[in-house]
Amino acid sequence: MRRLAVLLATGLGVGYIPVAPASWASLATALCLLPFLPRLDPRILGTVIVAVIALGIWAAGEAERSLGRDARPIVIDEIAGMLLAVWAVPLGSRPLVMLALAFVLFRCLDVWKPSPIRQSQRLPGGWGVMVDDILAAAATNLLLRLAAVFVLR
Repeated sequence: MRRLAVLLATGLGVGYIPVAPASWASLATALCLLPFLPRLDPRILGTVIVAVIALGIWAAGEAERSLGRDARPIVIDEIAGMLLAVWAVPLGSRPLVMLALAFVLFRCLDVWKPSPIRQSQRLPGGWGVMVDDILAAAATNLLLRLAAVFVLR
């Protein structure tokens, strides 16, 4: 089971990319979403997000036993984060712009980790790996909604 957990936690191996694995996992997720996003039912994506988060908590916790505490190759948190960042965001006529903005905002918040995002990393096991990215993604989602209303009308 630990091998499966490591495979999932590393985003099917994307986490082993030597430079910026978290950014590559976020970008891969965004690119996989791109063809589906304009017509994806928010209820379906919401269900997928909940499943990925639950799976991520387990897989990241297990993978930490082999790879170390919040090790660089663990990127399932970025995958869940990118999904949540765009969940039910109005894309308007510019889905590519919104997806690119989601990527940039999410990566910035994930790297910067303003409070209380930073403190959430202290949670034990897979919770500590996942929650900071979920909070960064929720903030990204809110900022995208504001951008959709006030900037990208």
